[in-house]
Amino acid sequence: MLVKCVKIILEGDYVLVNSNEILSRALKEGYAIPAYNINNLEWTRFILEECNKDKAPVILGASESAISYMGGFKTVVNLVKNLIDYLNIKIPVVLHLDHGKSVDACKGAIDAGFTSVMLDASSKSFDENVNDTIEVISYAKSKNVSVEAEIGSLNGEVTNLDEAKDFTLQTGVDSLAPSIGNLHGIYTGEIKLDFDLLGGICKSAKVPLVLHGASGLDENKIKTAIFCGVSKININTDLQIAWSTSLRKFLNYDDKAYDPRVIIKSGELALKKEVHKKNELFGCINKAN
Repeated sequence: MLVKCVKIILEGDYVLVNSNEILSRALKEGYAIPAYNINNLEWTRFILEECNKDKAPVILGASESAISYMGGFKTVVNLVKNLIDYLNIKIPVVLHLDHGKSVDACKGAIDAGFTSVMLDASSKSFDENVNDTIEVISYAKSKNVSVEAEIGSLNGEVTNLDEAKDFTLQTGVDSLAPSIGNLHGIYTGEIKLDFDLLGGICKSAKVPLVLHGASGLDENKIKTAIFCGVSKININTDLQIAWSTSLRKFLNYDDKAYDPRVIIKSGELALKKEVHKKNELFGCINKAN
């Protein structure tokens, strides 16, 4: 799917973009773009501020459950647009539907103004996944929206190398999330990732790869994944842990606090510290130019 990274001018000199140009550059230059999940207004603001400070391009990922929690597709789009304007954000920002479970969900996000969508049809058969992905791509292409797909589910099922190649050839998808032993949430036990498979998929699929379930992985695994062709890394749990740990400490220190703004903001520094740490590890600082 050859869609350029088209800037969508909003009301000032700030922009939303799709993921194509920034992921292609990341793949070429050997770093990765962070995809941080947003869960509320405060998290969105904290992530934008820290990435803007680092001059790091960022993908704001919103799951269907988070979108429902925040009030729907349009609410999320308007929230992100207005924060970019209000905070004078000067970096490329992608608004991405994370793990869209249906073609209709992806179309709804596109219609509302999301600039990137992921269709997660990995639980379906190979042919169904291909057909659904092609339908989403067909709809997204005319609106300059990038499309990510997943092949192989993150439940112990490893992506088949030949299927990954065939999938990208048949669909023309912009980026691909393979399963190499990675898992969502908190890892338990030894983490075994198949980097040989990852490198093989990169060579055969010839598109930027996406690493889901990256929270909890050590620096060596992250750097190896980037070396093997990963250009987008999804982070949610690490931010949740950093923020909630800081919030608990604050409430234990001040058990009379009641203002929700003060309580939520107590996790700001910890969350921003984690974002900066990831930006450094992924090598994307000062890449927003």
